Amino acid sequence: MASLSEAKRIVVKIGSALLVEKAGGGLRAAWLTALAEDVAWLKGLGKDVVLVSSGSIALGRGVLGLPATELALEQAQAAAAVGQIRLARAYEEALAPHGITTAQVLVTLEDSADRRRYLNSRATMEQLLGLGVVPIVNENDTVATDEIRYGDNDRLAAQVAVTVGADVLVLLSDVDGLYDANPGDNPDARRFERVERITPEIEAMAGDAGSGLSKGGMKTKLMAGKTATAAGCAMAITQGLNSNPLKALEKGAPATWFDAHGDPQAARKRWIASMKPRGAVSVDDGAARALARGTSLLPAGVAAVTGAFGRGDPVEILNAQGHKIGQGLSRYTAEEAERIRGHRSEEIEEVLGYPGRAALIHRDDMAL
Repeated sequence: MASLSEAKRIVVKIGSALLVEKAGGGLRAAWLTALAEDVAWLKGLGKDVVLVSSGSIALGRGVLGLPATELALEQAQAAAAVGQIRLARAYEEALAPHGITTAQVLVTLEDSADRRRYLNSRATMEQLLGLGVVPIVNENDTVATDEIRYGDNDRLAAQVAVTVGADVLVLLSDVDGLYDANPGDNPDARRFERVERITPEIEAMAGDAGSGLSKGGMKTKLMAGKTATAAGCAMAITQGLNSNPLKALEKGAPATWFDAHGDPQAARKRWIASMKPRGAVSVDDGAARALARGTSLLPAGVAAVTGAFGRGDPVEILNAQGHKIGQGLSRYTAEEAERIRGHRSEEIEEVLGYPGRAALIHRDDMAL
């Protein structure tokens, strides 16, 4: 099974029931302090860590005195607006003593459904992680409508794990794994230590949400598992209510581990290669050799641009003889690519009149 110590990049989902007291809606400050110790431990091991945190609506609800029942959309958005600033400040104050910088990243379902937004989100997250920052990700409930919502942070966490190419996704919950029956009703219920593949039979065992604060039940966790494991990311469901839940997981605390299918980078490459191209870029021999060594495609190596593609669209990469050598997601439109082809990266701003990314196609967005 996977482990935190062997992973390079870890996404941790934190449910509202762990972060916010049921009575009064206050922050569980001591618990968050202990979680910060776990994050610092992982960072000390050289791991990239992303936290996907629920809690903004629950925190805001308490401040505004809203009922602990299902809120109308506008009430939930108001609660999120109040709670988001408190949630971000709580994480910043918990992690700062460990010398860890945090960043707030608010997203909606549209940000992963639209390739251009997806690429922008991915580039931002990669930059933050490269700088040693711990991003705190939450759904942007202040502006999201029902039509553009994930609706739960389990699936959001899985999408974040796919976006950043995580090795392990940990769902910290108020349950310690997947059972073959409801352990609250059946004392003989058996917890699965490991799930190799999420089958229809496994899905049939899932129940509904058990916490008054949480919107995600076991069904949503299994949906998250299908997304993450298909992209090469292992997933664990474990009890998070106690202090230092990540260290406890590494020491063998009760959990259900879901096996990854392949590795994240290979899964992403297959996804890119399977897309229908919207255009093509032809590269010179020097660029073709550089790509074979694993570099990104810079504008200087592009000899010709064909097609009508936008940012984030898939384009074929052709060598000087016109043979396809790969496919990737363009960081520029076809018009922009035509204008900057043959130019060095430091000349992009002068050519376009505004700053741009150094690579036309980044190596992480390319399948050769």
